[in-house]
Parts: sequence; C-alpha cells; structure tokens
Amino acid sequence: VQLQASGGGSVQAGGSLRLSCTASGTTGAMAWFRQAPGKERDFVAAFRWSGSNTPYADSVKGRFTISGNNAKNTVYLQMNSLKPEDTALYYCAGAISRPILSALGDRRSYQSWGQGTQVTVSS
Repeated sequence: VQLQASGGGSVQAGGSLRLSCTASGTTGAMAWFRQAPGKERDFVAAFRWSGSNTPYADSVKGRFTISGNNAKNTVYLQMNSLKPEDTALYYCAGAISRPILSALGDRRSYQSWGQGTQVTVSS
C-alpha cells in the first residue's frame, strides 16, 4: 500500500492546518507520526476503520482531531491551536492488519509510510 500525504505548510502560533493522507489500498488502521530535527519519530494520532477509539499523544489532545473517509481511503488530521513545538515533519503510516488499541502508538505496527509533509509553526 502506498500513502500520499499533503497539507503541510507554515502558520503562526494559534493557527490551524489540515493534513490529508490517502492510501492506494485497504488498510486496517492509519496514523500520524511526527519527527522534529534531531529527535525520534513520535506518535501523534491513530485511526482504525472499525471501532471508535482514536488515541492521541498527550501533547496534542484537545487540539488535534483525526478522522477518516472510508470511501476515499483517506485520513485527515485537523490541527488547531498550533504551537511552535508542533513544528516537525509529519508522516502518515498505514497498517495492513488492525492493530490492537495498545499497539496503535507503536511504529512497528505500521508497514507503509508516506513521504512526510512539513509543518512549521512560528511564534
């Protein structure tokens, strides 16, 4: 499965952006991770096509919302109240199977990765 991400850009603190990620085939779950320069790739949010649980990293809870359109094989990440510390390269990830809830934040649960889209938030 190939993933195509889009929607990154540059905004001022407090602004909003929406990221999109479209999969070329069926996935069990999709997620967003992000990586700032010199840091690890960290989990942001995940979405399973069946089930209502959508886990988020503590740092984005209440500001980011992940959603999906099954007909389009597309997930979205609506990012509001952006902060400079949200600046990173955002990666979309796809899992062939449906990971259990506790594994959704683990990079090893995902077999497909998008090319990354840059989000820059200025103060």
